[in-house]
Amino acid sequence: MQPITTLFDFTPSSSLESWYVINDGVMGGLSEGALELTQEGHGLFTGQVRLENYGGFTSIRCATGKIETPEGAIVRMRVKGDGKNYQFRVKHKARDYQSYITTFATSGEWETIDIPLSKLFPSFRGRVLDMPNYNHESLEEFTLLIANKKDETFKLLIDSIELVTLQK
Repeated sequence: MQPITTLFDFTPSSSLESWYVINDGVMGGLSEGALELTQEGHGLFTGQVRLENYGGFTSIRCATGKIETPEGAIVRMRVKGDGKNYQFRVKHKARDYQSYITTFATSGEWETIDIPLSKLFPSFRGRVLDMPNYNHESLEEFTLLIANKKDETFKLLIDSIELVTLQK
């Protein structure tokens, strides 16, 4: 049995208090994103990405508090996207400037996506940093982001996000 830590499990009674929407308006952009809870108990991340005014992204961030990340851990997400690419990001410390990121594709169907933490690379404001990939013993927040360098609407359903420790 693989040890599993639930980062977030959407249910009909979930609270979204630990989630924050961050749009490119922080940099003058006009993109809009929203997160809501569906009647079926899924997170629904939707919106419109716009490129005007140097925009081009919208995201949802979840503050988790300190969660241990054992060596070899993976993030396992159950999602249903719209065929678009999204980014998954984590921060070791919420106050760190860099995030550790990867891009994942969605198929339009419910799917399970596994992301090894060790494959997440450091980035800041769209630039890859000259630092090692994620190698920390804990994380404090994670983010889902869309930024495909085009004007587009999007829709991502999220069922659960877990941290899975693979047995050696």
